[in-house]
Amino acid sequence: MAMSNNDIAAMREEYGSRELRREGLIKDPLDQFELWFTEASRVKLHEPNAMTLSTIGLDGCPASRTVLMKSYDERGFVFYTNYGSAKARELEASPMAALLFPWLLLERQVHISGKVKKVSEDESMKYFSSRPRGSQIGAWVSAQSTVIASRDVLIKKTEELTAKFRGMDVPLPPFWGGYRVMPERMEFWQGGKGRVHDRFVYSRKHSDWQLERLAP
Repeated sequence: MAMSNNDIAAMREEYGSRELRREGLIKDPLDQFELWFTEASRVKLHEPNAMTLSTIGLDGCPASRTVLMKSYDERGFVFYTNYGSAKARELEASPMAALLFPWLLLERQVHISGKVKKVSEDESMKYFSSRPRGSQIGAWVSAQSTVIASRDVLIKKTEELTAKFRGMDVPLPPFWGGYRVMPERMEFWQGGKGRVHDRFVYSRKHSDWQLERLAP
């Protein structure tokens, strides 16, 4: 039997296992992210590098999907995809994006937004070379976001490309590579008792960051 709306409305968790105070925050938000990401990894959250990527759809509506962060540094946060995919076409038209890391077991979220640009071919090649061979072939197989007749199409193409690349390194597809989201705004959210959450946002001001507390 389907759950009733009343049952759904009654679903709630009481937060408050941790707190976030201004004096406990690091001046640079990338360092603060590293601190939280390290903790999320240490407690063995499932795929702590999974992030919701939101773009502006070609129809003007927002579009979201989950991707995996594969690196980050002072330049931004990197993920990889097919350059013909829906998200790639959206980023080509509107090179801005938002990221959300939902570390729910820690009662934490990190919201990031900023401009987006492709990483270099060398950077894409370095990461592509580190992928399992099956994933490398998979990048060649899928014309991502296009309509296909059935799963059999993918299976057949996988078999064909597995045979084609047998005995050789799988080359980097010319239609595949990385994007870097360059943060202009980073918000750190910590769940609080009675829904009095702690929210702090870093906003880039030229070469510096401005830190402000937000109402929950």
